[in-house]
Formats: sequence, C-alpha cells, structure tokens
Amino acid sequence: MRAWLRRLLALLPEGTIAVGGGLVILGIASYVHLAVAGYVLSKPEFASFSVLWSIVFSIGPGLFMPLEQEITRLVAARRVAGDGSAPVFRRGFTFALGLLAVLYLLLAVGSPVLTSRLFDGDRSLVVVLGGALLGLALAHPTRGVLAGSGRFAGYGVQLGVDGGLRIVLAAGLGLAGVRSVAAYGLILTVAPVLSVVATAGQVRAALCKGAELAWSALAKGVGPLLVSLLLAQVLINIAVIDVKLLAPGQAVLAGALLSALVLARIPVMVFASLQASLLPGLAGLAASGDHTGFRKLLLRGCGLVVALSVIWGVPATLLGPWLIKTFFNAAPVLGDLDFALLSAGTAAYLLALVLGQGVLSLGRHLHQTLAWIGGSLVVAAITVMPGRVNLRVEFAFALGALAVAVLLGFVLSRRSGARPAHTGTVVGQATPSTRGRVGQTTPAAGVVVDHTAPIAGATLGGAD
Repeated sequence: MRAWLRRLLALLPEGTIAVGGGLVILGIASYVHLAVAGYVLSKPEFASFSVLWSIVFSIGPGLFMPLEQEITRLVAARRVAGDGSAPVFRRGFTFALGLLAVLYLLLAVGSPVLTSRLFDGDRSLVVVLGGALLGLALAHPTRGVLAGSGRFAGYGVQLGVDGGLRIVLAAGLGLAGVRSVAAYGLILTVAPVLSVVATAGQVRAALCKGAELAWSALAKGVGPLLVSLLLAQVLINIAVIDVKLLAPGQAVLAGALLSALVLARIPVMVFASLQASLLPGLAGLAASGDHTGFRKLLLRGCGLVVALSVIWGVPATLLGPWLIKTFFNAAPVLGDLDFALLSAGTAAYLLALVLGQGVLSLGRHLHQTLAWIGGSLVVAAITVMPGRVNLRVEFAFALGALAVAVLLGFVLSRRSGARPAHTGTVVGQATPSTRGRVGQTTPAAGVVVDHTAPIAGATLGGAD
C-alpha cells in the first residue's frame, strides 16, 4: 500500500500537494460561504448575492488569471536562466492595477444599469463588486511570483488563508444573524487582501534584481489568453446572470442554479491543482519532437477529467436536488435533468481545458481563442431560444462547452504532428525519465522560454 502511494505521489508535479491543500480549503470555503448566505438571506437577497458571486468569478479570474500564469511562466524561465524576478513582478503588478482602473471606470459608467437590472436597486453591491475585484487584482500577481519561484508552500498558504478567512467570516456573520447582502459580499474583498498580507514576506523573499522586462514581452503572452480565459470564465458562470436577466421574477431559480453549479463543478476544483503543470509537460514534449509522449500525456489528461466527471457526475445527478436543498437551503425548482446537464457541461468544459493546453503547447493561441468564441456563440444562440429558462441556460452551458472541446480536438487532429511555433528557446531537453509525465518546471523537463506560450487554465468560482 505504501509503495503504491509513493508511486502515485511520484506522478504528481512539484507543488501539487501544497497547492491542492490550499485549493481544498478554498473550495470548502466557497460551500460554507454560500450555505450560510443561503440560510440567512431571503430568496430575493440570495438571488442578488448569487449574481454578484457570478460576476466576480466570471470577470475577475478571466482577466487576472492570465496575468498570474504569464508571471509564473516568466519567473520560472528567469529562474532557470539565473535571472531575477523583481522586474516581472513590477510589470505584472502595474498591469493588474491598470486593468483594475479600467474595470472601475466601467463600473462607474454602468452602475445605474447594474443596480437596476442585476442588484434589485442595491447600489452598495456595485461598491462590493469593486472591492472583490481589488482582492483578485492583488492576489493573482503575488501567486504568480510564488508559483514561478517554486514557493508552492507559500502559494498553498495564501489559498488556505483566503479560504480559512472566508469560512470564519461567513460563519461569524451567520451566527450574529447578519442579513446584509453587502456584508457577505465584502468577505470576497477582506479574505484575499488579508491572504496577500499574510504571504507578503514570502513574496518579498522570492523577488531579486534582474534585467528589465519589456512591456511587449508581458503583453505578448497575456493578450491572447485574456480573450480565451475571459470567455471560459463567462461560459461557466453566465447561467445565473442569464436567469436574472431573462426571468427577473424567478429569484429562487437564480439562487438554486448557483448552488447547483457550484456542486456540479467540484471536478473543476479537483483538477485545478494539476492543470497549471500540464502545459509545461506538453510544451516540453512537443519542443523535443516526442509526438508519442505528447499524445500520451494529452490522453492521460483527458482520461483524468472524464474519470473525475463520471465519478462525481453520477451521484451529483441522483442526489443533487436533495443536496442543494439540505446544504444551501435552495428552493426545490431543479431536478435530475438539470443536474445531468450541468454535470455533462462540466465534463465537456474540463475536456476543453485539457485540449486547450495541448493547442497552446503547439503555439496555436489564435485557434484556442476562436474555439472559445465559437462556444460562446453556441451559448448565445441556445440561450435566446424559446423554452424553460433553466433548461435553456443549462443546455447552453453543456453544448457550448462541448463545441469548444470539439473545435480544439479538431485543431489538435490537424496539428498534432507540428512542432510548436515559438520565438524563444528551450532551456534543457525532455529526458526519457520525464517524458510523458505531467510537466515539471525544471531544466530536465524542458522549460519553454517562449513569450507566445503562456500557461492556460481556469478556476472554479470561489476557488480562484
């Protein structure tokens, strides 16, 4: 048993356990946060909170996660080359603040519409939304430095502190009988900001002087991913917002749908601890010309997400209506078919993430962006069709994600024999002992120093 466990752990990339532990705490925090709010707030209030949650985790990670991943890649590449990480962090942090300023301008302009159409006249929720985006803007660049410098324990600590604070604060508000939507929303600001403060010392320790980084070097990697990952986050979170817009009188449906989506997307959280390390392995294998190893690793990733989806999707479909009623105090407006569609959509979404990393490893950034645009068009087309609003948004999610996966699979079937198109160099070659394994960020694993091949990924709402 111990030997089997050691072999299993040996297959995991460096840092998986530390990051996975933090993600588990953050994931549990999402359920606690939503459960407490679901029990304390009225159904209309929880509907507004659900929309706030969905906007935060559609826009926030979609904009700031690409920045984290590009900082991670650039810091890791400099670490291999013996160069310092401080210039990367300065550029990345400034870029994050610039994005935040643009978002604040849009919030100021769109505040009347957001308040009346989505937040039931509660203008304070626009301010809360701005605070939550601030938390993400501070957290993601620091996480990029921690991951790129190999300080996975610090990365896991930041996730764990964020999640732990969400649990404590939500439970405290619930025990105190606080019934303010804004109060529960402010947790999304306080927790990530304090988690950044808690790990500031480790971030400072990871920074060292180095050659200045050109803005173009950062933008070249972040730019292509902004569209793809923003669309990916919107696709997985848009259903709740659509319900609020299409059926404003069905407040209980919006709250129940958010609870169901969070439950159905547990496999996304499980996969999140592995996905950030998949692209370096695929890129190293592609760069070395090991097409057999590339296909094996890609198929292994696809097999993993299919297994995760089946293992969780079947019980979620059968028990979902009871689970959201018991744990989230959701109204009994969703049935087995709703959970079957959400579980199928989650499986297709995870396949799209894996295949997307395969496409990126071949330098086909535009193809990935076009695939997500295609999936988004499918979502829009199905959403405006006649029929029950819950089934429309659920079919839109499932078929939109499936369309992305099919398009990316087609790209890979046509490009699988191609060498990656990149402008950088490969630091170290993939050795027989590391080929086919989930990628490592060491010279032996073939780290691609390439400003056109950033790491791709996506997050579960609440487990950002």
